[in-house]
Amino acid sequence: MNKYILSIFLVALMGFSSCSDDFLTVEPTDSQEAGGVATEGAILSNLGSAYKILLFDSYADYNYNSVPFMSDLRSDDIYKGGGDAGDQRVLYLMSQFNVNANETPSGLWGIYYSGLSRCNNVLNACDNSVGVSDESLAQYRAEARFLRAYYVHWLWKFWGNIPYFEADLDAPYMAPQFTADQIYAELIEDVDFAIEGDKLPMQTTAANDGRATKAAAMMLKARIVMYQKDESKYAEVLKDMEAIYGSSEFELVDFASIWDREGEFGAGSIFEANQLPEGKDWGAAWNGFGTNLPAFISPNSLKDASDLLSGEEFYTGGWGFGPVRTELLSIYEDGDARLAGSINSFEEGTYVARFQNTGYFMAKYAAREDYNDAPYGQDLNYENNVRIFRYAEVLLNAAELIAIHGQTPTTDLTAQVCLDAIRGRAGVPSIVASATNIKLERRREFVGEGMRFWDIVRWGDTDVLTESVPEYSSERTWNDNWKYLPIPQSEIDKTEGEFKLVQNDGY
Repeated sequence: MNKYILSIFLVALMGFSSCSDDFLTVEPTDSQEAGGVATEGAILSNLGSAYKILLFDSYADYNYNSVPFMSDLRSDDIYKGGGDAGDQRVLYLMSQFNVNANETPSGLWGIYYSGLSRCNNVLNACDNSVGVSDESLAQYRAEARFLRAYYVHWLWKFWGNIPYFEADLDAPYMAPQFTADQIYAELIEDVDFAIEGDKLPMQTTAANDGRATKAAAMMLKARIVMYQKDESKYAEVLKDMEAIYGSSEFELVDFASIWDREGEFGAGSIFEANQLPEGKDWGAAWNGFGTNLPAFISPNSLKDASDLLSGEEFYTGGWGFGPVRTELLSIYEDGDARLAGSINSFEEGTYVARFQNTGYFMAKYAAREDYNDAPYGQDLNYENNVRIFRYAEVLLNAAELIAIHGQTPTTDLTAQVCLDAIRGRAGVPSIVASATNIKLERRREFVGEGMRFWDIVRWGDTDVLTESVPEYSSERTWNDNWKYLPIPQSEIDKTEGEFKLVQNDGY
């Protein structure tokens, strides 16, 4: 049975009788007037609203917004796919480094700014609390600041130089534009607050699966620091990875088992977005609990794939976006269990080939027939949880920091120990923990999880992004300006005077 964030503690405080599946569909009874005092129920109502932004990372505001997909789209792992180049045209333009201010993924902008605002509301409620223990307030603040950093870090990665605010905006309701480096400093403040002390547990209990933890905050800090290439904080990040490793709260598990229903919140998972197969519909831009990603990336009109999954599960069809590039298969060695767990191959004639079809599709979040019993809007309502941070990333972060960035471990953890553990789980032999091998291992491990493009950019290995592949309609040239997308023109047009947004370089 799936578990959904905050269910037990919200249900108890708000007087509902419920099992742990019901949090996302429970309507809270306490609210806070703007600037008024806040009961614990009101704080939790705001906190639940802040967590719900995690569920909009596929379809919301009438846009397809999956961050794993939109990140991989600019990498060398997948093509755009779908019906043709004009089907979700902005995605094709992204894949070709050819977006413009009028054609940029503005849905992501709106979703994550809503997340920023909701997290600010939690913190405001904490500041105006009545009858809430200091320990509980510290936890709620830490959760809110972790979530705020998580949402803003995506705005920072995609757009860099963005408006930022931590309080209700006064008329004319505009915020100053921060530089990317200034946003980085704000992100570090939030994640450090969440990590320091014992405000959050290293791992949750089963009843609280899906809530923020110290380990999740440490993982977010690692991504932020390593993307910024802030060498002054590499030692801190390595120490965090050692702390997660030494906690014995997590472990590597069978790779294929990670991605099915039974693998949700498993020992190899640090933080997930919980999905519930109901509630989203085409005319409801900000409602619902399911994910569209499985339908988006699965082959169109798939007839029969029962031989590819064991037991009672089998794959079903979707829209044919995100076909895997054929050359990606060659990065795996014979016997590597991650190949079958990451990439699906379907026989010719079992599905309808679409634009940029290669015959290969991403497997981790593929549509499974019994993972969607929604009475309407079925393609929007799969229950596949998005695995945001996995324990494998802890080991590969540590290996990189030690072997590539020259950090000295403070425990017996070494780059070789980390790499051997990852490869041993995959069923392939030990290799030297060199820079080349560690980078390649990250690619093998995280196919389809939205990691590859950001790794390429932060490593400076962007030569692989320039290509001419006419048979797959991909002609693109990388320019360092393309690190950031253009700020949506619609957002620039809303600003004026001292708050007038300045467009990113190159657009």
